[in-house]
Amino acid sequence: MSTKSTKGIWKVISASSMGTMIEWYDFYIFGSLAVVISTKFFPSDNPTAAFLSTLATFAAGFVVRPFGALFFGRLGDLIGRKYTFMVTLLLMGGATFLIGCIPSYETIGFMAPLLVLILRLLQGLALGGEYGGAATYVAEHAPVGQRGYWTSWIQTTATVGLFISLMVILATRNILTPEQFDAWGWRVPFWVSIIMVFVSYLIRKNMDESPVFAKAKAEGKTSTNPLKESFGNRYNLKFVLLALFGATMGQGVVWYTGQFYAMNFMKTVMSIDSSQVDTLLGIALILGTPFFILFGWLSDKVGRKYIMMGGMLLAILLYRPIYKSMYETTSVANKTEMVEKTTLVAELKENKKQTMDSIYTTNKEFADGTTLLEVKTVSLENGKAMVVDGKAKVETKTTIKINTADKWALIFLVFIQVLFVTMVYGPIAAFLVEMFPVKIRYTSMSLPYHVGNGIFGGLLPAISTYFVINAKEAGNPEFYLEGLWYPIVIASICFVIGMVYIKNKDKNTHI
Repeated sequence: MSTKSTKGIWKVISASSMGTMIEWYDFYIFGSLAVVISTKFFPSDNPTAAFLSTLATFAAGFVVRPFGALFFGRLGDLIGRKYTFMVTLLLMGGATFLIGCIPSYETIGFMAPLLVLILRLLQGLALGGEYGGAATYVAEHAPVGQRGYWTSWIQTTATVGLFISLMVILATRNILTPEQFDAWGWRVPFWVSIIMVFVSYLIRKNMDESPVFAKAKAEGKTSTNPLKESFGNRYNLKFVLLALFGATMGQGVVWYTGQFYAMNFMKTVMSIDSSQVDTLLGIALILGTPFFILFGWLSDKVGRKYIMMGGMLLAILLYRPIYKSMYETTSVANKTEMVEKTTLVAELKENKKQTMDSIYTTNKEFADGTTLLEVKTVSLENGKAMVVDGKAKVETKTTIKINTADKWALIFLVFIQVLFVTMVYGPIAAFLVEMFPVKIRYTSMSLPYHVGNGIFGGLLPAISTYFVINAKEAGNPEFYLEGLWYPIVIASICFVIGMVYIKNKDKNTHI
C-alpha cells in the first residue's frame, strides 16, 4: 500500500471494529454478569464455590483462545482474512445467544453448567480467530509509518465492547424490577447480541480482501503450511516466544486487572452496589478510551517498546497503592454510622427447597451519605440453625451504596488503571503485525496474543479472587490486596524480558 494513501481505510476500520467490538461485547457479557450467573447455572448451596466456578468457566473461554488462533489463523493465512473472521463472528454470536437460552441449574441440573462451558469454549475459539484477523486486516491497509495509529482503533474495540455490555446490563436493570432481572432479565443482554451480529455480518460481507494478502496470493507467495512455517522454523519461533513473554503476557494481565478485576473487586470484595459499579466503570472507560489512539499514534513516533514497558512498570509499582486506596475509600470502618437510623428486621421465609430460612435484614446509614444493606440468611433444620462442618450455615450478603464523592474517587482510580491498559494495549497490534511476514502473519501473531491474553490474562479473575478468599479466611488484615500478586509477578517477568530483548522501533519484516 502507498506510504501516504489512507483512501478507504475508515471503511476498513469501521467494518473490522464493528465486528470485533461485538465479539468482545459477547465475550464480556458473561464476565459482567458473573455474580448473577453464579446463582443460575451452579448449585446454590455454596455461593463462594459457585462464584469461583463461574469465574473458572469464564476463564475456560480464554484458555481455548490459542487453539482458535491456531485453527482460524491457519485458515486466514490459507484462504484469506475476510472470510475467516466472517466465520468467527457468526460462531461467537450464535454461542452468546444460546447461553441466554439455557435453562437454570434448578431445571436441568448439571447439564446447565456443562452446556454453558461448551458454549464458552466455542466463544473462546471464535475470539481466538477474530482479533488476529481484524488487526492484520487493518495493518495491511495502513500506510507505512502510521500502523500504530490506525491499528489502535481496533484496540479500542475491546474496551468499547465492555462498555456497551455494561450499558446494556444497566439499561436492562433500570427497565425491569430487581425481581424480574433476577428471574429472566439477565438473559436479555445475551439475546440482544444476535441483532448486532446480524448488522455486522451485513457490513463485513461487502468488504474486500486485504490488498497485501491478495497480492501475495496472486503471486503464489502464500504459505501452504502456516503452522509449520510459524512454529517449526526456529527463527520465526524465536519471535513468537519473544512476542509472548516480552509483550503480550504482561499486556494481558494489565488489561484484565484494570478492567475486569477492578469490576469484580468492587462488586465482591468492596460489596458496592452492582449498578453503581457498572456506571462508574463505564465512565472511567469513556474517559480512558481516547488514550488507546494517543499511545498508538505516539508509538509511530517513538517506537512501541518504551510505551508498552512503561505501562507495565507503572502497573507493577502502583497497583497495591491504588487498590488499597479504593478499598479504604468506601470501607464503612472509616465512616461514622448514624446509629439512630439503623433498622433490623427479622422474618421467617420459605426457600426454594421448601424449607424455612431465618432472614435478618439490617439497614445502616452513615454521615457521609453511604448506605449499607446486610441480609443474613440462617438455614434452619427442625427449627434450629443447620450445622455444616461444625458451623451454623449462614449466608451474608452485603450491598453498599456509595456517595457521589466516593464514586468520583473510584472513577479516578479505575481511570488510572485504564491508562496503564491503553499504554500496553494501544501499540500491541502494530508491534505484533510488524514482527511476522505476510504469508504466516495471521497465524504467527494470533498465537502469542491469545496465549498472553487468553491464558495469562483470562485466568486472572479466578486466580486473584481465589488468593483474596484464602487470605481473608486466614485472617490477613490486607487480604484484599493479595489477588494483585498474580498480575504484578507476571507483568514484572514480562517487563524484564521485554526491556532486555525487544528492540525499539524494530521491524523484523515489511508489510
